[in-house]
Amino acid sequence: MNAAELRKKKTEELKKMLLELRREQFNLRMQKGTGQLGKPSEMIRVRREIARIKTVMAEMEAGAR
Repeated sequence: MNAAELRKKKTEELKKMLLELRREQFNLRMQKGTGQLGKPSEMIRVRREIARIKTVMAEMEAGAR
């Protein structure tokens, strides 16, 4: 999902997505630790999605001030 699509969502939806991505990131980290990670690129994808969401949330917060 790109930043333009994220900007259309409400803050609650973004927080929910962020929580889900954090859980996915944790699970991927555990898979990597046990040697069961099939696609290492998934870790990069999740990390970038988290960064996008946090950036959009910061923009919304700055715009609200």
